[in-house]
Amino acid sequence: MVWALELGDTCTMNPAAPSLDDLDAQELRTLAAELMSTLARKDEAIARHEAEQIRKDDAIARHEAEQARQLQVLHHKQTHIDQLTQELALYKRWRYGRRSEQLDAAQGSLLEETMDADMAAIEEELDAIREEVAGHPIERQQPRRLRLPSSLPRTEIRHEPESTTCQCGCALQRIGEDTSERLDYTPGIFTVEHHIRGKWVCQHCETLTQAPIPAQIIDKGIPTAGLLAQVLVAKYADHLPLYRQEGIFSRAGLALPRSTLGQWVGICGLRLQPLVDALKAQVLTKGVLHADETPVQMLKPGAGKTHRAYLWAYTPTAYDSLRAVIYDFTPSRAGEHCRTFLEDWRGKLVADDYSGYKAGFAAGITELGCMAHARRKFHELHANHQSQIAGEALELFGALYGVEREAQNLDPDRRRALRQERARPIADTLHRWLMAQRLRVPDGSGTAKTIDYSLKRWEALTRYLDDGHAPIDNNWVENQIRPWAIGRSNWLFAGSLRGGQRAAAIMSLIQSARLNGHDPYAYLKDVLTRLPTQKNHLIGELLPHRWQPAA
Repeated sequence: MVWALELGDTCTMNPAAPSLDDLDAQELRTLAAELMSTLARKDEAIARHEAEQIRKDDAIARHEAEQARQLQVLHHKQTHIDQLTQELALYKRWRYGRRSEQLDAAQGSLLEETMDADMAAIEEELDAIREEVAGHPIERQQPRRLRLPSSLPRTEIRHEPESTTCQCGCALQRIGEDTSERLDYTPGIFTVEHHIRGKWVCQHCETLTQAPIPAQIIDKGIPTAGLLAQVLVAKYADHLPLYRQEGIFSRAGLALPRSTLGQWVGICGLRLQPLVDALKAQVLTKGVLHADETPVQMLKPGAGKTHRAYLWAYTPTAYDSLRAVIYDFTPSRAGEHCRTFLEDWRGKLVADDYSGYKAGFAAGITELGCMAHARRKFHELHANHQSQIAGEALELFGALYGVEREAQNLDPDRRRALRQERARPIADTLHRWLMAQRLRVPDGSGTAKTIDYSLKRWEALTRYLDDGHAPIDNNWVENQIRPWAIGRSNWLFAGSLRGGQRAAAIMSLIQSARLNGHDPYAYLKDVLTRLPTQKNHLIGELLPHRWQPAA
C-alpha cells in the first residue's frame, strides 16, 4: 500500500493499492497517524516559513528605519555644513572686503581679531562635521608654519619607544628621527620645545617602531598648552586684546600676528566648550541659583555699529559647596534666553525684579527676591534727599543683615533656626512699618515708589527666612559679573555673537577656577594639555571644582 502526500499537494492513493474499505482497524489507525504526522510537519514548515518571513520583514523595516535615520542625520549635518559655509563666507567678506564704515584703529583691531577667531572656529567645526559625514579623516590644508627664530632658547624633549625589542624577539636598531618644534611662553620669555622622535627598525622583520606624536589642542600647531593658556588668560582674565598682546610678544622677541593669535583663540574656545557644557550641567543640579544680567555692546560687523547685547550669569549660592559660575551671552535681554538656559530646571531662583524672569516663575520656578535691591532704593532716597523715613528703613534693613552676618558660617538647619528666631520678628516689624508709612506719603512720590517696591515683592523678599540654603540677596552673582564690567573699558565691545559666546564660555572656566582658589593660568595650561586625551566620561575630572594638578 503506497500513499503519496507532499507539501502543497492533496492526498492521493495509488490506484493499485487497496481501498479503505479493505483495511482493518489497525491499518486505518496507522494510516491516520501517518497522515497526522505529515500534516503536522507541513504546519511546522509553514510556521517556520511565516516566522522567517516576519524576521525578514522586521529586518527590512529596521534597515529602512536606520536608512531614514541616517539620511535625516546626513541631511541635518549637510544643512549645518551649508549654514557654517555661508557664515564663513560672510565673515570673510567682513574681514577682507572693503568696509564702508569708519572705525578707529582700536575698534578695527578688535573687530579683526574677533573675525579671525570666529573664522578659525567655524573652519574647525566644518572639518569635524565633514569627517563625520565622510566616515574617515579628510586631508586638511595645513597653514604655513611660522619659522621660529634660532635665537630663542630650546629644550630638547625626546620621545622613544618604551621597549627597543621587536615583537619577534630581535633588538631594534635606531635608523633616524623626526623632529618638530613648539613655541612655549612664560611671562616675558619665549622658549622652544624641540621634540625628537627616534625611528627604530627590526632588521629581521623590518618592523618600524616610533613613539606616537603627543596629542595637542591644535593639531600640528606650534603653540604649547602654556602659550595658549597665556593668550586666553591675558585676553579674558587680564582684558588685553590681541593687538596689545601682539606688542607684548614682539618685545619678548617674536612678533606673533594677531590673526594667528585669533585663530588659536577660536580653536581653543571650540575645544573647551564640552567642559563648559559639563559645568553647566553641574550647576543646574542645584536647588537654589542666583541669576543676573548686564549689558554688553556687540558690534554688527556688516553695519559697523554696535547694539546692546546681554551677558547673563548663573551661579549656586555662596552657601553651596559647588563654586562655579556660568556666563551666557545673548543678543538681547529677552526672558526667553533665561528660560532656554534653565530648560526644565524648577528650583529657587534669586533675581531682581526684571520682568524677563516672570514667565519662569509662572512655569514653576520659585522666586527669591533680593533684599539688597530693596535696601538700595531706600539708600538712594536717603543719600539724595536726606529722607527721615528712608533713614529709619535703613536701620531695620541693617538689623536683618546683622542676623545674616551671624548666620553665614552656620549649617542650613541652624541658619534657618536663627533666622526664624531673630530675623523673622525684624522682618514683621519692617513690614508693618512700611504699611503704616505708605498711608502717610502721597501716591507718585519717590518715597511711595520706594515703599511700593518692597511691599509688592514682600513674599519673595522674605522667602529666604524659611530656607537655610537661600541667601538674603543677589550680591553673590553681582560680584561674579564684576570682571565683565572691568573688561568693558578695555575691549569696548564684543566683536560678534560668536565672539561673545566664546568669551562667556572661557570666562566661565576662568572665573570658576578663581572661585576654587586656582591660578587660571595653571588651570588652563593643565586642562589644555590633558583635554586631547581625556575620555569623554572622565571630562568631569577637569572641572574647576574637581581639578587636581597632574602629578
